[in-house]
Amino acid sequence: MELIPAPRAIQERQGPAVPFGPGTTLWAGEGTERTERWLRATLGAALGLPLRPGPRDARDGVRLLVDDTLEPEAYRLTAADGGVEIRGGGPAGVFWGAQTLRQLLGPDAFRRAPVRPDTAPAVPYQVIEDAPRFRWRGLLLDVARHFMPKDGVLRYLDLMAAHKLNVLHLHLTDDQGWRIEIERYPRLTEIASWRTRTKFGHRASPLWEEKPHGGYYTQDDIREIVAYAAERHIAVVPEIDVPGHSQAAIAAYPELGNTDVVDTTALTVWDNWGISSNVLAPTDATLRFYEGVFEEVLELFPADAAAFSEFVHVGGDECRKEQWTESVTAKTRITDLGLADENELQSWFIGHFDAWLAARGRRLIGWDEILEGGLAPGAAVSSWRGYGGGVAAARAGHDVVMCPEQYVYLDHRQAPGEDEPVPIGFVRTLEDVYRFEPVPDGLTGEEARHVLGTQANVWTEVLEDTARVDYQAFPRLAAFAEVAWSPLPAPADRDYAGFERRMAAHYRRLDALGVAYRPPAGPRPWQKRPGVPGRPIEGPPPNR
Repeated sequence: MELIPAPRAIQERQGPAVPFGPGTTLWAGEGTERTERWLRATLGAALGLPLRPGPRDARDGVRLLVDDTLEPEAYRLTAADGGVEIRGGGPAGVFWGAQTLRQLLGPDAFRRAPVRPDTAPAVPYQVIEDAPRFRWRGLLLDVARHFMPKDGVLRYLDLMAAHKLNVLHLHLTDDQGWRIEIERYPRLTEIASWRTRTKFGHRASPLWEEKPHGGYYTQDDIREIVAYAAERHIAVVPEIDVPGHSQAAIAAYPELGNTDVVDTTALTVWDNWGISSNVLAPTDATLRFYEGVFEEVLELFPADAAAFSEFVHVGGDECRKEQWTESVTAKTRITDLGLADENELQSWFIGHFDAWLAARGRRLIGWDEILEGGLAPGAAVSSWRGYGGGVAAARAGHDVVMCPEQYVYLDHRQAPGEDEPVPIGFVRTLEDVYRFEPVPDGLTGEEARHVLGTQANVWTEVLEDTARVDYQAFPRLAAFAEVAWSPLPAPADRDYAGFERRMAAHYRRLDALGVAYRPPAGPRPWQKRPGVPGRPIEGPPPNR
């Protein structure tokens, strides 16, 4: 079968396929309850099958069980005379095996209701042995620049599960919007969650969308998202960006800004793209404010929801220092702390929250700028400015998530030419993503073990709705999922032609799921954005 991501090993056997029909039963052992619920609700609905409980030895039934002789996320799927058995090293392994079963049953298994009720799907005799290469297989969704309603986030969790991705990095705050309800600070949603208009295209574009844009997730919305993700063995890692990318928060609470430099009472939520110079003031009041924010965030994102749920992302990137350079308050803080300059002031700011989170049993993760000025041992790094930050972090003993913008920023254009909608960044084709290698050259074996995994990032400055997110994410997210999961050879030796053949079947699954992906031949007419300026970067990205 044309499976994506490719499993470690498939052993085909002789014998009749295992049929799925009204009499197919489902037996679930201890620890497999989440997969049991998912199979009945999703696969059962798609195929019109009740999947009633049955005995473990029922002929042509489905059996789920945990087998601790396997790795925690590993699974063994056996289709034979006795039916289909999925053994997982842990509950997550059983769930990933169920995702493979869904693919084996054909594209109709990806619909929400049966379209061929008179056709009985079947699973060919075989044994599939599988386990992921990386533990962290992530997707960042930027819901701050363009808000994605809750149903869209839940849909993306289903799409992630279908591709065996297990970390949703939710970028909740930025200059252009604040997307999470914080009860003690109501103006963050009353004021910071919407802007009066939006730049259409790159920041140099003369075009504007002259209408308000906004939205936010209530605390119950967040609880629902986290619980829905946990049912699918996906962790949701929240990002609250500090000390830069904070103009929306300052617009709501002007005292958070550098009031001795600018009139922060005149600030509004930013309606343009780029990097705002309005950053948080390095005051005790600002620290106490964000401690209050993080207290509520920790309650909404419990550490035990799924693997990696202990992480909280604090951003830490692209903090402009002009206001600190001019601020007497910032200069005084630098002197009082015995710091060298504004760069060390940012390191102090991040270090405060590193210690604050660690005291509460959580782990800080931030963009690779947080390495500047030193970093506490337990903190982890998202390496986005190429591979360099990840290499430096791993050599210093820090865990790393590799997400270099030159390779896995999926808002970057997928082909050269004028047809690509709002072309941003480097050309990153489906093949380019398939040949991405998360582990940088030159690391020792011990250093390489600090690479937790990899993550694709979908920034939404020029992605105004879910259809645009779909277009930029797919099909490249399928290639990325295989890079993150499968034991691929070196990039030059990867069988891209074979991957393309398997994608021919996978496009039918994406069609059934309603994904508005970029077709291999190029964008459909309604996917283009003629006349909307982007920011293409010419030439290949740097080598790793």
